[in-house]
Amino acid sequence: MARVEAIYLYPERGGPPSRQPSAHAVAGLGLDGDHHQAQPSLFGLCEKPEKQLTLIEGESLDRLRPPLAPGASRRNLVTRGVALNDLVGRNFRIGGVLARGIELCDPCLHLEELTRRGVLRALVNRGGLRAEILETGTLHEGDAIAVE
Repeated sequence: MARVEAIYLYPERGGPPSRQPSAHAVAGLGLDGDHHQAQPSLFGLCEKPEKQLTLIEGESLDRLRPPLAPGASRRNLVTRGVALNDLVGRNFRIGGVLARGIELCDPCLHLEELTRRGVLRALVNRGGLRAEILETGTLHEGDAIAVE
């Protein structure tokens, strides 16, 4: 079963992760308490929907030697049992929250600087997914993930 294994917020860019049992997802803005969350504007939408929510497969982190700690991935959600690359351009539910896959979240040099050498190359095409939050709701560890 596809599910959420862990939820992480990053209150400050480059700062330490904060693992949470749940997180409030706000449509068009992002996760409450995450540094990428946009502030409401006159239009009520985030200028960059691809910054609202990031996901990574726990299986991808497990393949690294040594494995990368889930919070070190700099992604909001760690998943199990779902091929995130297949969700680009598709709507999916995480518990009661509706999201849409925007693009792959390939690793960057910043991630490698915060972790260790070789992570960037090891996670190419397995670095996760950037998603837009379409419906407001609360995400919980253990939530099922289902494609609409």
